[in-house]
Amino acid sequence: MFIGTHRRIVSIWFPRLASDRVLRAHPLEGPFAVSQQIGTTQTLYCLNAAAEQSGLHRGMRLADARSYCPELLTTGAQPQRDTRFLAGLRRWAGRYCPWVGSDGADGLVLDITGAAHLFGGEAEMLADMRARLMRARLSHRLGLGQTRGAAWALAHFGGPEEALLTLPVAALRLPAETVTALQRLGLRRISDLAASPRAPLARRFGIGLINRLDQVLGHSPEPINPVAEPPHFATRITLPEPIGLVADVMAATERLLVPLCAKLQAQEMGARRLCLTLSRVDQTSQQVELRLAAPMREAARILPLFDRGVTTIEAGFGIDQIRLEATGVEPLPLQQTSTTPDRAHPDRLTDLVTRIGTRIGLENIQRFLPADSHIPERSFLIAPAAFSPAACSPADGGWSTLRPRPVHLFPPEAIDARGPRPPLRFRWRRMSLSCARATGPERIAPEWWFENDMWRAGVRDYWKIDTQEGRRLWLFYTPQSPGWFVHGVFA
Repeated sequence: MFIGTHRRIVSIWFPRLASDRVLRAHPLEGPFAVSQQIGTTQTLYCLNAAAEQSGLHRGMRLADARSYCPELLTTGAQPQRDTRFLAGLRRWAGRYCPWVGSDGADGLVLDITGAAHLFGGEAEMLADMRARLMRARLSHRLGLGQTRGAAWALAHFGGPEEALLTLPVAALRLPAETVTALQRLGLRRISDLAASPRAPLARRFGIGLINRLDQVLGHSPEPINPVAEPPHFATRITLPEPIGLVADVMAATERLLVPLCAKLQAQEMGARRLCLTLSRVDQTSQQVELRLAAPMREAARILPLFDRGVTTIEAGFGIDQIRLEATGVEPLPLQQTSTTPDRAHPDRLTDLVTRIGTRIGLENIQRFLPADSHIPERSFLIAPAAFSPAACSPADGGWSTLRPRPVHLFPPEAIDARGPRPPLRFRWRRMSLSCARATGPERIAPEWWFENDMWRAGVRDYWKIDTQEGRRLWLFYTPQSPGWFVHGVFA
């Protein structure tokens, strides 16, 4: 029996959320299913109505499903996209009430207490939900009850609100093994469970069973926690008089940057992309996009970077509105400041990369990063400097200095020399060189798990050669097919 309450809860269940999301973008006729990998087996994860009518079911092996239904079309599961799609539905459901939360991976829960009259009543509100979801081609089931548990049970198992106690015990959101054990005891419906003594049930199945029963009946509260919308980092200013000078636009941009950076700091975020929109009096607008080499939130550092873009703006008859938005943000936690001279200005390189990047593009400024390989050609990577952190020391995965490596590495160039010992005199690139000192050898073996034609011949013995002419070369000798090669130049 329900306790006195005036809460009204709506549960929306999307039994085919994953398949409906795919079919909305790529409609097709016939059986369709979304599959997922469980161990080494592909199983059906979500099916459309045509696939279920063909006798297929969730959890079925994909190989068995294709034997039953050869015309079945499938695609791989993408849980992250399903989560984003459900988040979009949660924002849509906010048109009915402010308290909207997610209910698992395929449902929503709405607290419509005091909001139904805005749509003409509960029946009219539910009818509007059904109509809009049907137009969106989304399979759904609705449940309305006085508690969250009751709404969930009615949405998943159907029936009017008055028939809640006649629903099976599985409607209490219990584990499958608990449901099976209750059915073996003859407790098949919620009414059977409500009429049974609680102490024996709690001793055998735990307090969780009693809590679920109380949540459905309204004896125990179950809150709805709406998901807060992510903060929106944007500021806008409307000018009393149109402006057109670069200095005026930069001054207005500074006024927008200060509160925007304060909001970023409050959220411990940093901007990576900023968009400055300048609206003119003739109802047209122009944009200046600024891409930063690292997350920033200091107005004094960001403002000068807008100068190049602002100078290209055509003000026309004047600019009367300016909007600044951080279109890309990243976490930027607060850090302890340092008074050490070499760490007093750690952002100078970032500012330099940003300034150059505004001219030639951030992707065109690249840096070398260490790679986990002892093969010289595989020991480094080339990545955009703005999107890859610098690795400066072995402690943070940076460069190791155990064995020196040349600053300039190029494809091996053969020289005329014989024997396993470094040659005393040799010619390289039309130069006659004499060996003053040889350091080595350092034997490097190929990585057998990679296909590399240049290293299939076998090992290499590397030598560091200091020549009397001042050249410092990196040579290697191949014992399996005798020969000498120059592979790099030291500084």
